[in-house]
Amino acid sequence: MTSIEPAPRLVLLFSGHRVDAPGRARPRFPPALVPRAATAIGAALDALGAGPGDLALSQAAAGGDLLFSEACVARGVRVQWMLPLPEADFIARSVRGSAGPEDWPARFVALEARLADPPIVMPAAPGDAFERANQWLLARALAHGLDALRFICLWDGAAAGDGAGGTAHMVAEVRRHTSRMTWIDTRVLGRSARPAAP
Repeated sequence: MTSIEPAPRLVLLFSGHRVDAPGRARPRFPPALVPRAATAIGAALDALGAGPGDLALSQAAAGGDLLFSEACVARGVRVQWMLPLPEADFIARSVRGSAGPEDWPARFVALEARLADPPIVMPAAPGDAFERANQWLLARALAHGLDALRFICLWDGAAAGDGAGGTAHMVAEVRRHTSRMTWIDTRVLGRSARPAAP
């Protein structure tokens, strides 16, 4: 006889920008904001009372996703990564290549080793993999009931990102179901990071 796992108290769905690639024309999430973003994500989780008994769902890209996952693990939240591509392809496309001193591939590997559940890879199908992954993540979250869903995003507020399947797309998808959203605005983080004028 198999035991049935209890339903999570909260389902914490996350979407957020990757750290900017070197030479990005318009900064969106520059490496200098990583510490402030990590602090803001932790504060958002604490405001929700996140902890054991909750479930976190995200991809695992360099930047917001990994910061969110690290913060969840630190609070005892069960983390499930849902990847749009096979792991090696995902790392090549979404973990490597960011600017700054952070070793994101090493952080990915170290954090993966701490997760209770291995990543789930989305089955291949026609269409943009990252856009489908957003819908897949949201469907998985909603399967636990709308009342349990809490959406956190690290987003600059731009309606169009760098392509299909970005954070703006996920925000639009979530807003079709709920207005319950914690928005960490990278523009605000950037303003607060600037020194005050003399």
